[in-house]
Amino acid sequence: MRHAEFSTSIPALAPTAATRPTAAIGATNSGAGGNFGGVFGELQGEVADFIQNGGASTSSATLSAEGRVWAARTSAAANALVGDGSTSTDQQAFLDSIAPWAREAADKLGVAPELVSAHAALESGWGQRPLKHADGSSTNNLFGIKAGSAWQGDALDAATTEYVGGAAVKTSARFRAYPDQASAFRDYAQMLSDNPRFRGALGTGSDAQAFAAGLARGGYATDPAYAAKLSRLAAKLQGSKS
Repeated sequence: MRHAEFSTSIPALAPTAATRPTAAIGATNSGAGGNFGGVFGELQGEVADFIQNGGASTSSATLSAEGRVWAARTSAAANALVGDGSTSTDQQAFLDSIAPWAREAADKLGVAPELVSAHAALESGWGQRPLKHADGSSTNNLFGIKAGSAWQGDALDAATTEYVGGAAVKTSARFRAYPDQASAFRDYAQMLSDNPRFRGALGTGSDAQAFAAGLARGGYATDPAYAAKLSRLAAKLQGSKS
């Protein structure tokens, strides 16, 4: 997926953007490159486990040296994203505008609405930096979903950033476009429900870490910090409701 670049920069992690639903890292690699991809995939899974468990059952000491580096970097990125835990007026206005569709999608996915809202906020920069058509109009693609060969709706080509072996690489891809936000949320919920790779994110209720880890494991993004960023942002929104 392509989540918007935030104003808070993190050394060695910026720009913070990711891919659309693709096979998990290392799943389709072969030859010499496949060996490296497989190792990186294992590392990503190791860190995802650490993030998902919150360090409760897996101490940082049990991670590999590379895993400890990534765990530290993802934690720093997530903390910077969340900030002081409060939402600005513009951010709250965005959350209010998508609330009905977030609830609808959340019901279908079996998760708390705040998790869906957090995902939309992460991917679109709180609605401030969504994908746009050449004329400047919004595609309403708040979740940065790619347009594959089976997609029958409107689409556009746009720049994005993929992470390959942990390094950010600028590239271009084709993305879906929707007539309105309601359509975007319904397509998002349908895509996650229909794709078995994201089964781990479904039915996770209000567990932000499980939801984020399920999406990351399914290949929703190649950014190694993605699960940490999403889970922290979702937890922030959940905290604002209490």
